[in-house]
Amino acid sequence: MLRFTAGRTPHSRIHSKSTRRLATALAVPVLLLGAAACGSDDGGSGSSSGSGKISVEGAFGQPPKISVSKDAKAPDEIKVNTVTEGKGTAVAKGDFVRFDYAVQTTKEGMTPQGSWAESQGGSAKGPRRSMVQQVGGAGSVPASVFDKLVGHKAGSRVWAEGTVKSMYGAQLPQNGLNPDDGLIWVIDVVNAAKIDPKGEAKGEQAKPEAGMPEVKVEPGKAAEITVPKGEKPPKELKEQVLIKGDGPELKAGDGLVGQYTGVFWDGGKKFDASWDHKDAPGATGFQIGTSSVIAGWDKGLVGKHVGDRVLLVIPPDLAYGDTPPPGSNIPKGATLVFVVDIVGKV
Repeated sequence: MLRFTAGRTPHSRIHSKSTRRLATALAVPVLLLGAAACGSDDGGSGSSSGSGKISVEGAFGQPPKISVSKDAKAPDEIKVNTVTEGKGTAVAKGDFVRFDYAVQTTKEGMTPQGSWAESQGGSAKGPRRSMVQQVGGAGSVPASVFDKLVGHKAGSRVWAEGTVKSMYGAQLPQNGLNPDDGLIWVIDVVNAAKIDPKGEAKGEQAKPEAGMPEVKVEPGKAAEITVPKGEKPPKELKEQVLIKGDGPELKAGDGLVGQYTGVFWDGGKKFDASWDHKDAPGATGFQIGTSSVIAGWDKGLVGKHVGDRVLLVIPPDLAYGDTPPPGSNIPKGATLVFVVDIVGKV
């Protein structure tokens, strides 16, 4: 449940569940950022024409320029085109992919939207905000389009054209689009990695420090978190590495793939867990260090390592404060407790 306007909690307030994601993507303004992402083969401008009436231009890592003729008509079946072919790791089935994207309709006068769009809390000095999604899973890009990244290498810019119906099937996005309307998706493949979505932190778990919740974890299940009775919630972020991993360090801008469980400090009730997701139980990917998640996750997880199990107690000002996401059932001013197993990075 990480796609937060539908109740997926650690993410900041910019994403939504699969049937609403296109509506979200088409509703935010574009921010033209200048920093190029890693992995491009030549950094050239690149151009590609699909039906002859639609073209995509721009260098990998830069916001694309999408040109659409007035009489452009989307094909009934999804067609994929390549603007730039990278030289990095090739995307395989089941991989987690970190990527940038733009999307627009073929209607005249539309502006491309997507991960290049301006978002709350981002910093122009830090790494660019991007997305993380698993091939074959749900995410910001419909699986019918995203799965066509298989075989393309990191550093590639590809784009797909088709109708709303061909991309979303019976679950049409709830934003006023018609089944026969045309859509254009442009995707930059920043990185890809094969990570076990059923992975967990391994090793002997440390005892909780004084005043910290107790944690019990059984394989394949959400963690059981017991908040200490009579303890007032801390006013500052509290963190503890319960299991120390030996994997690579996570830096700002990296995609983190992990298992997590979240409970309220008050009452200890569980409100979210990656193992409980009905559509895809198991590890979920997201970017850290770019305000794509709540501040407590950015502060507590940047600098940790793959293989770590991390306990976080997050005060309201580093969580959702007085503006919790709609549908999340998180009360105003809630202190949140998370256990996160970092199983991979991308």
